[in-house]
Amino acid sequence: MNKKTTIILPLVVALSVAAGIIIGNLLKQNSQPALNSLSYSRPNKLTTIFQLIENGYVDSVNSSDIIEKTIPEILENLDPHTAYIPARNMKEVQEEMRGNFSGIGVQFSIQEDTVRVIEVIPGGPSSQVGILPGDRIVTVNDSVIAGTGVQNTTVLNLLRGEKNTKVTVGIIRKGYNNSLEFEIIRDDIPLFSVDVSYMIDDETGFIKVSRFSETTYDEFMQGMQKLQHAGAEKTIVDLRQNPGGSLSSVLQIVDEFLEKGEPILYTEGLNQPKKTYNASGKNRWKDMEVYVLIDEFSASASEIFAGAIQDNDRGLVIGRRSFGKGLVQEQIPLMDGSALRLTVARFYTPSGRCIQKSYEDGNEEYYHDLYARFSHQEQLFADSIQFNDSLKYYTMAGRTVYGGGGIMPDIFVPMDTSGNSAYFDLIYRKGLIYTFAYTYADQHRENLSALETAEEFDSFLTGQNVLNEFVTYAQEKGVAKDSKGLKQSGELISTQLKAYITRNIMGEEGFYPIIRQIDNTLLKAIEISKKDLLVENVSHDSIVSKINHLRN
Repeated sequence: MNKKTTIILPLVVALSVAAGIIIGNLLKQNSQPALNSLSYSRPNKLTTIFQLIENGYVDSVNSSDIIEKTIPEILENLDPHTAYIPARNMKEVQEEMRGNFSGIGVQFSIQEDTVRVIEVIPGGPSSQVGILPGDRIVTVNDSVIAGTGVQNTTVLNLLRGEKNTKVTVGIIRKGYNNSLEFEIIRDDIPLFSVDVSYMIDDETGFIKVSRFSETTYDEFMQGMQKLQHAGAEKTIVDLRQNPGGSLSSVLQIVDEFLEKGEPILYTEGLNQPKKTYNASGKNRWKDMEVYVLIDEFSASASEIFAGAIQDNDRGLVIGRRSFGKGLVQEQIPLMDGSALRLTVARFYTPSGRCIQKSYEDGNEEYYHDLYARFSHQEQLFADSIQFNDSLKYYTMAGRTVYGGGGIMPDIFVPMDTSGNSAYFDLIYRKGLIYTFAYTYADQHRENLSALETAEEFDSFLTGQNVLNEFVTYAQEKGVAKDSKGLKQSGELISTQLKAYITRNIMGEEGFYPIIRQIDNTLLKAIEISKKDLLVENVSHDSIVSKINHLRN
């Protein structure tokens, strides 16, 4: 027996007991007495080996340390989304799902070994004591955080803490010769999952959801009400790069778009009975046209939303094929404060399709699938995607959809590569657009702060010709001017510069309206929203014909 096997076996016993208790509890909740016969007192081979090691091994062993190191290796033999969360990481995970944490209420960026305040959350602890965007944080309590090697995690650990605890922050501010010191009382800080909601035109609203947490439903409803009050008759829901999250949250949101009794999804697993989720009839947005944007990084709850809208023919899904995560996890706390996130079921869209992609070849190949898609140029050509007829399903109106690997959009929009060049690639990899945008905003903060809308920022920055200034900045950072590259990528670079400069002053409300100018998926969605393409009003053949016309 090799050393690795010897180490793994004790953990298997401990984990199997914990998992057995967990599964037993789950099964009890779902009234499955047939599996409650699992007995923890009955000896088995693993228990025997564990006891032999404990009682007879030549040296003392640190069982806890062995367990922490080995659990991930055991779970590698299951699906890619079953995971162990160590106790030390639980707080961060819980904050992410709850949608808040306790801290000082600033968004910061580390540039040139300096912690720079990008944004101060209105009404938060830092705002109340007078910290401003552009301030440099140099000390936190007795710790100096300015200098070579300062890490993002180090700063986060120092700034975050228990609610109502005090932290002293040293600040360097432009115009002051000496550092300033602020005593801040930490408080709950929201982690927003709805980045922005704004009107694209007089009848079309846009709402961007970056993830699904416990607060997403409330945030989403507030954003939709804002759009409704502004006169929106159509809404583009952007779920691109949204990795998913809370199942209950996405179920609540979808419920607001469907008629009573219409299916949202169902879940089922070997030890989990089939559970169906249907719309309750709230349907608050029944008169709102819906267009859903997805891409290859839209996963899990994002796919539930897109699948329910698509299968019920409630709206159009636009973009590129989604990630393909159709597994449901249950997070079960363990005795030491850690947790097991165990896959207990698959979810199925209303048409009956499971969109989970295969993981038979192991976790490494599973995650490598995205790279394979790019190598096959799937992001550029819809025809490169092949579906097996055995995975064919039909929407309520009879349109063909497929399972087995993500949500395929109704209207495919290829990735826009027209502005790419070797010059752009180099400045992008060095992060120069982002760092220049912060520096420019910081140097011109007083003048820029007088501007109130994204349109005003766009107009002002266009007049300032920031692209020329950026080219000089890039040269100073080691990237020579490339006239050919600028000709090909100039519009892309210029628009990104204006968008990121604006974000540094007025946040997402300024960023998204400007970046929209080079967002071909969103621009296609806007174009489609102007046409009579409501799914429920046209036959399958008719919509396919119109979609093909739009693709050309």
